[in-house]
Amino acid sequence: MRSREEVEATLHIAKLNPAELLPPVHCLSFSPRASAGDCCLLQLEPGLCAELEAGHSLVIRGEKDEQAVLCSKDKTYDMKIADTSNMLLFIPGCKTPEQLLADQASCNIIHTQIAGFSNNYWELRRCRPKLKKLKTLLMENPYEGPDSERAKTLTASKYTTEDLLDQIQASEEEILHQLEVVNACNIEGYWRVLEFDYEMKLLNHVTQLIDSESWSFSKVPLSICLQELGPLEPKEMIQHILLSYGMKYTDEAEVYFEMNEDKICTAIAQMLLQNAVKFNLSEFQEVWQQSVPEGMRTRLDQLKYLPAGERSTVVLH
Repeated sequence: MRSREEVEATLHIAKLNPAELLPPVHCLSFSPRASAGDCCLLQLEPGLCAELEAGHSLVIRGEKDEQAVLCSKDKTYDMKIADTSNMLLFIPGCKTPEQLLADQASCNIIHTQIAGFSNNYWELRRCRPKLKKLKTLLMENPYEGPDSERAKTLTASKYTTEDLLDQIQASEEEILHQLEVVNACNIEGYWRVLEFDYEMKLLNHVTQLIDSESWSFSKVPLSICLQELGPLEPKEMIQHILLSYGMKYTDEAEVYFEMNEDKICTAIAQMLLQNAVKFNLSEFQEVWQQSVPEGMRTRLDQLKYLPAGERSTVVLH
């Protein structure tokens, strides 16, 4: 345990003026249990620090064969080890100069044990969420309708939100947003994408009802759709297809959907091309226009939204 005289002698040897330093002195010693690797340091931007101080959590995600990422509630960060030439010491209860100035009762000599040390720390860099795996998981077991579902075994792959959070390297908000992008729906607690033929069957029910009722594509009433199509398909599937191919809004306390012409035309183009080896462009355009609901117009730029496999079957002549 150093005395004040020993501290001042050390300052004299180091050619430091005691008058330029704060009166309190930290005398450090290594704890017998202090070692490298017991603790890790993580460098955080101010926004992430604020989240932790507010009681939120940060999660590290990744399988054994994946580079780990750190996720907040709405952002994803790559993790990279950064080396430092100065050893970093972990000192429990160590006071900063500002805290020492505020604490007039501080002892002149403070004896503290070092709990651990490190020569590196984790550095975070904002990155894009790694969402490609999400569609792959959902396509393992697409939803083909209630009749087909009853015939499937209980071991078929299905994923809850928690399952996806465990396997996808992205924040919760980024995953939920991507589920909307791929038109996934939550069925009995599991996220599912619709099998394409079943999706087209549902869409055909809706467009035929619109045609038979002579509705405008900009004002399709939800309540009547559910009432008329409910006996044919589950009501939640009817509502899901309206959400997938339209925009929901309210008018005089009634819920309506404005159907998206581009999405509907693109889906019908995909249906036509799905089993085709190749199509002459002019022939395809004619068949395509005849296949979409009356009042909608097809355009070649709608084909850019097709999956790559279907785009390649259109042959220009």
